[in-house]
This record gives sequence, C-alpha cells and structure tokens, in this order.
Amino acid sequence: MAITKQYLKSKPVCKVTFSVPAEEAKKVAVVGTFNEWNEKKAVQLKKLKNGTFKGTVDLEKDNSYEFRYVVDGQWTNDDQADAYAWSDFAAAENGVLNV
Repeated sequence: MAITKQYLKSKPVCKVTFSVPAEEAKKVAVVGTFNEWNEKKAVQLKKLKNGTFKGTVDLEKDNSYEFRYVVDGQWTNDDQADAYAWSDFAAAENGVLNV
C-alpha cells in the first residue's frame, strides 16, 4: 500500500493518492473523517491493469484525518499511514494522515 501527497501552491489543498495492491479484490474504497466514515460517500478506488487500486482525494492541508480501506467489505489499515489512532467505536486502530 502506498500514499502520496502533492501540495498545491494555488490552494490550501493536498492531493492525496491512495494505492492498494489487491489483485483478487473486486472493490476497494477509502473511508474516514473526511467523508464522515460513510461508505456511501467513500472514495472508490479504480482497479488498474496491474491489479492495484488507485484513487485521489483533495484534502484541506494543515489537518489530520483518520481513515481505513474497505476491501471487499473488510476494513483494513495502510501500513504507510503517518500514525495510528485507537477507535473505541471500531475497537481497532485507524490510520492517520497528516497533510
């Protein structure tokens, strides 16, 4: 898994690209504080020919966001997250993204 950040000079925004290698998966999405943990508002990642799912989201910079991936219904963290935060609601850790 990989996360890349591109800061825009013209706006206080960071383009964050999520890449998830999941050849066997049918559907991969990113949910988090930036979309109210709502799977219906999730950022759907597109499957590339090499089996990696990829997608970009614009996030306001100078903030921290908690997030997780949903891979075919299974919630998982990114090992490239900037940090991790415990969630009592999920009884698990969420990845943290600092932009």
